[in-house]
Amino acid sequence: MGKALLIIFVKNPELGKVKTRLAATVGEEAALAIYKRLLERTKTITQPLAVDKTVFYDQALGENDLWSEGGFFKALQTKGDLGEKMLAAFQSAIDKGYEQICVIGSDCYDLTTDILNQAFSSLEKHDAVIGEAVDGGYYLIGMNCLITDVFQNKKWSTEEVFPSTIQDFKHKGLSYFELPVLNDVDTEEDLGDWAQDILKEHKKA
Repeated sequence: MGKALLIIFVKNPELGKVKTRLAATVGEEAALAIYKRLLERTKTITQPLAVDKTVFYDQALGENDLWSEGGFFKALQTKGDLGEKMLAAFQSAIDKGYEQICVIGSDCYDLTTDILNQAFSSLEKHDAVIGEAVDGGYYLIGMNCLITDVFQNKKWSTEEVFPSTIQDFKHKGLSYFELPVLNDVDTEEDLGDWAQDILKEHKKA
């Protein structure tokens, strides 16, 4: 494995500012608790990886938080839409000399350490790797070099994101590897058994 980096995009866990679509049905406090569970899960599955890891916050660098121990670097997302933010983070990684770069969010409870290892391993033989989300987006994207097209001219948070990104790969003549299809958490229907204790606790409250 070459010099590899995992970029993790997170939101600062603040009431009313995370999982807003979920909050519409379960309430803001339950949505925040669920997002914190997702963050904990993301840390658990990423910490064992034998790659560098940088957490990109959306508002401000967290201090003495979940990511303050365990070998995680910290950075701040740039302004702009999701594509512009990912492009800037990817460019910064390229500028630092990383040769294999994967980007994930913190919304996919079903993601595992094994799948992440598979993503980086696939970059040994392919130009790119992508993990499709059930909703038509993706939960992971990785490349060996910067292909700006994949972050531009996208209707983010729509079912068009994954297929249009695949078209970008094909248009550029890139070889790519597809990871298993997984479910991102956006609404109450996306929640699994892992969230039921949180829902019950907040219904009682």
